Amino acid sequence: MRLLWILALKELRDGFRNRWIAAAILLLGGLALALSLLGSAPTGSVKVSAMDISVISLASLSVYLIPLIALMLSFDALVGEFERGTMLLLLTYPVTRWQVILGKFLGHVLILLIAIVIGYGGAMLILLLAADAGMEGWQAYVSMMINSLLLGAIFIALGYLVSVLVKERATAAGTAIGLWLVFVVLYDLLLFGILLLDDGQLIGQQLFAMLMLISPTDTYRILNLSMFESVSQAAGIAGIAREAGMSSVLLISMMLLWIVAPLALTLAVFQNREL
Repeated sequence: MRLLWILALKELRDGFRNRWIAAAILLLGGLALALSLLGSAPTGSVKVSAMDISVISLASLSVYLIPLIALMLSFDALVGEFERGTMLLLLTYPVTRWQVILGKFLGHVLILLIAIVIGYGGAMLILLLAADAGMEGWQAYVSMMINSLLLGAIFIALGYLVSVLVKERATAAGTAIGLWLVFVVLYDLLLFGILLLDDGQLIGQQLFAMLMLISPTDTYRILNLSMFESVSQAAGIAGIAREAGMSSVLLISMMLLWIVAPLALTLAVFQNREL
């Protein structure tokens, strides 16, 4: 564990030095504050808390931003070390290959954690103090922050898998952007296209739910919008996830699987890769 923390702190220092943390905080915090203040505006006769509206807005925002930030953090974590020749130097120290992977992963998750806590957490505090929004719905907001960290961890793990499979940083960058497009944009478009073509209604609710669970971004979105009753009511999907059999335990388990599987594959490839 001591070696893991040493490697993690090295990545954290690099994040501070490269201003990754500052950029992520400004990006997440600025957009979160803008959306939260807009969400605190009156909503007519419907009683919806500002926190609940913020959760819905930020869950949609995070689907685009969190994976992108995570992939930009991780796409060259391994291939960059190989290109610079520092990986061989690193492995001359008393550290194993799996410790290198997990230490780097822990460091990048810490970078994302700091950005989410300060960015999203700061927006929540300003919303509470400046906009005079009540504490109602704070549990859903904190849950959204935790789920956002899980989403980021998924794409950090996917970025590592890309980084260990390719030979050049440029290839890793292009592949990372391709992954982002597939999971954030193209997969949902494919699902909507299938539904539009399904005139015979062959795709039932259960099958459609299973297809959505394939994508970690859809799993994240459903989890945030269905975990708390007040949020699901405001989002207009109350009961849909429950009727489809998508419990919070299942959704969280799927997200954890999306973290473990790419990391395990990365470790397997890295163990057999020549330096």
